Amino acid sequence: MQLCIFTEPQQGATYDDLLRVAKATEDLGFDAFFRSDHYLRMGGGDGAPGPTDAWLTLAALARETTRIRLGTLVSPTTFRLPGPLAISVAQVDNMSGGRVELGLGAGWYEAEHVAYGIPFYDLQERFDRFAEQVEIIEGLLTTPLGATYSFDGTYYRLVDAPALPKPVQSPRPPLILGGAGKKRGAELAARYADEFNVGFRSLDATSEMLERVRAAVAVTGRDVAYSAAQVLCVGRDEAELARRAEVIGRDVDELRQDALGGTPSEVVDTIGRFAELGVTRIYLQVLDLADLDHLELVASEVAPQL
Repeated sequence: MQLCIFTEPQQGATYDDLLRVAKATEDLGFDAFFRSDHYLRMGGGDGAPGPTDAWLTLAALARETTRIRLGTLVSPTTFRLPGPLAISVAQVDNMSGGRVELGLGAGWYEAEHVAYGIPFYDLQERFDRFAEQVEIIEGLLTTPLGATYSFDGTYYRLVDAPALPKPVQSPRPPLILGGAGKKRGAELAARYADEFNVGFRSLDATSEMLERVRAAVAVTGRDVAYSAAQVLCVGRDEAELARRAEVIGRDVDELRQDALGGTPSEVVDTIGRFAELGVTRIYLQVLDLADLDHLELVASEVAPQL
């Protein structure tokens, strides 16, 4: 089971905050550091000091780390045109020595689009655009050196794009797709994704979604990995668990029921149940970025048991 630290910097974090967590992620032996790609805080508060751009962050972390994988979970395709996004991903892959992964989604948080003047389409059009973007990014990142790439779709048209720069990873950096795993999403994942992610769902719901995607994958015959993202809240004892739950504004009982909450042994058991579903990677959503002892606890008392 791979363990990835997953951060939500739009809730209020500087680049230096993220750098500290990324360095701890590497030093403590975790497999990857991922961050969300949002421009507006969710819930109360003003989000100060303000949003940080996901791909600018990953570019900087690529030069500050040496081992861990780096990626987004997920970048909304509403934020960026597919061509420039492919360029950014390839460049950061080069800057990291081939450690980048790209999580892509259709976008869902309307308020951040309104706040920053980003077009936000209805669900049907967002998904249609998303499907075209996935195909374009795949095409640009895998076009052989010296060849060009063209695409003529409903929303995007590319003519003889040089498809440069080239990523280090071949045929391209891993692509992570998620969503509810319904028919069109499952088919898109089965065709293009290297990993399908289920975010913040119960074990039963995760199982149901994975089965739908597996059925689509069986048709394409591709090798797709499966992952899950869950809120993390671990304590050595009840007092420490309650303190961490209070800091992130969550209820201990709810965390035990619906997240990776509890003592180290309880969290190991929950991760084990995800593993039984075929999940091979867990994204640990860390909501208190100042609590590096939280990461140390997981590294010392959870990871060795997996």
